[in-house]
Amino acid sequence: MLLANENHTKLQSNYLFAQVASKVKAFKEDNPDKNVISLGIGDVTQPLASACIEAMQKAVIDMSKAETFKGYPEYEGYDFLIEQIVKNDYLARGININKKEIFVSDGAKSDTANIQELFSNDAKIAVLDPVYPVYVDSNVMAGRAGEFKDGRWSNIVYLECKEENSFIPELPKEKVDLIYLCYPNNPTGTTLKTDELKKFVNYALENECLILFDAAYEAFIREDDIPHSIYEIKDADKVAIEFKSFSKTAGFTGVRCAYTVIPNEITIFDKTTNNFVNLNRLWYRRQATKFNGVSYITQRGAEAIYSEKGKKEINAIINYYLENAKILKNTLEEVGLTVYGGVNSPYLWVKTINNMTSWEFFDYMLNNFCIVGTPGSGFGKAGEGFFRFTSFANREATIEASNRLKTLK
Repeated sequence: MLLANENHTKLQSNYLFAQVASKVKAFKEDNPDKNVISLGIGDVTQPLASACIEAMQKAVIDMSKAETFKGYPEYEGYDFLIEQIVKNDYLARGININKKEIFVSDGAKSDTANIQELFSNDAKIAVLDPVYPVYVDSNVMAGRAGEFKDGRWSNIVYLECKEENSFIPELPKEKVDLIYLCYPNNPTGTTLKTDELKKFVNYALENECLILFDAAYEAFIREDDIPHSIYEIKDADKVAIEFKSFSKTAGFTGVRCAYTVIPNEITIFDKTTNNFVNLNRLWYRRQATKFNGVSYITQRGAEAIYSEKGKKEINAIINYYLENAKILKNTLEEVGLTVYGGVNSPYLWVKTINNMTSWEFFDYMLNNFCIVGTPGSGFGKAGEGFFRFTSFANREATIEASNRLKTLK
């Protein structure tokens, strides 16, 4: 008899966004005349920048000629893209990153889920609460999370982000091996300033643990003293892996391109050989086995993000989404709701009204305003009583949603 992997069957019945989609589908079937506005899933709506389109079109032509045709890409990514990443995302900020420390991939979601494969099953992880579900679910699937009880996994350390602590998590109070951080944060839209992030780096240095830093939304940062990279912090390259994505930065949610930085200095201990092993090389070996790289056409499109034209167009698109966030934030605050985020992030974290649970507020929004958001409790126990809106709808839908919300009592 073939047995199921019991770690997979431990997962909760449905992925959060699939559960939201199911409820919305049922509502639309029952109300075909209603115009439902989605401010739930973090998917973009604006077309790709013309610089990217032009680069990808040229790459298609390259693929039509024998002399410029490309087959399997390099596992780490093409040099032409990696060199632009090094120059623009790191050297421009005074950060010294070697191009061999960068791995191009098909998404930060994939990389943040897969990176845990490199660590032992008894590694102790810490996550923020509320948290992007993939960090937790991937560790559940690996058998590292323990048992699920009262909304939490027994072997996971939760660092609560609440109004009471201004959504700034405390350092772990017990020994952990891995700390997942996401800033600007998904789902709360909040940020850590340099000194606050430095505390985590110092903790990792002192306690020999590793930070997995998801910086997928760094391009939305507009205020000063908020790090765009964890490597702006001294010695972070000794204790941190960084994940960045073009999905929200450049609207590549449907194109798929991102990258992960694993500094050469980072090593982990192998009990079998009684030696330290280089994490960068372990990841390379993993990718070579399980991943065939990102297409030439896609990487040429990503390279164009760093051109003079590309930078202007990308910045305009990000400002478009931030203006949407401002419109929503102003309206929600005008009607008396408490709102966080939406300044350095495309996400708004809204406190529910009348002591509603997150799912009750979801139903209230859908049934009364035909607006879809994401229940905060879906991101963790500490998310109960909150609701996430995204600013990725188009401007017309954002204004319409704002007008509907103005009638909220």
